[in-house]
Amino acid sequence: MGNRVFRNSILSTLDREAVARLCLRPVAFEIEHELEFPGHSIEHLFFVEEGMASMTTTFQDGSQVEVGMFGYEGVVGVSALMGTKRSLNRVYTQIPGHGYSCAIEVARREFRRGGEFQSLTLRYVQTQLLQAVQSAGCNAKHDIDRRLARWLLLCADRAHSNDFALSQEFIADMLGCTRPTVSTAAGLLKESSLIRYSRGVIHILDTAGLEARACECYRVIKDHLDNYTEFDSGTGEQPLSPANL
Repeated sequence: MGNRVFRNSILSTLDREAVARLCLRPVAFEIEHELEFPGHSIEHLFFVEEGMASMTTTFQDGSQVEVGMFGYEGVVGVSALMGTKRSLNRVYTQIPGHGYSCAIEVARREFRRGGEFQSLTLRYVQTQLLQAVQSAGCNAKHDIDRRLARWLLLCADRAHSNDFALSQEFIADMLGCTRPTVSTAAGLLKESSLIRYSRGVIHILDTAGLEARACECYRVIKDHLDNYTEFDSGTGEQPLSPANL
């Protein structure tokens, strides 16, 4: 049986002995709390209980675009268990919350035991690959209002709330577009009474309607994140998509 004390998918699945060996320490994730930075060594794993963090790729001109998203379902810093010494990406909190940290050497010892922790973290790596592949295809194929709807729903899932603060500038960075483009897309969602957006705070008014507006990528990513701890590969009962082939 898993450990139901935790909301984090990995921690809640591990038995109490495995959790104890990780020597977890509670941590608060404030807005723009830096978890990883390009070129810096990865010294801790972070298990998010509540809140949302974005992984971004930063370009020479200083611009950035989101390539991954972390919430209660996973762990930040998992690449260090695969041998990565220094982070290639920036990871920072966008929706505040809380969770736990674990020293990387402690995590590596538990990973080398070859038990459930190793299995779960490897499965979570697969979810990150799926998110990256699906998002790349989504950005190339789908209209911005559908992409925005998908992204807002994923944020709401991570935040466990339909209300959260996000600026249009930040959303534009995450979606790899301009602020006017986001403003237009948000306007379309507002006109359809799907969201309310004022003073940097987004209120999702109609979750079912927003999901109907979102592209198929939302359901593909959500289903995988919700179920990855229960199967050994990405071939469980999920909707077929290029990312699952």
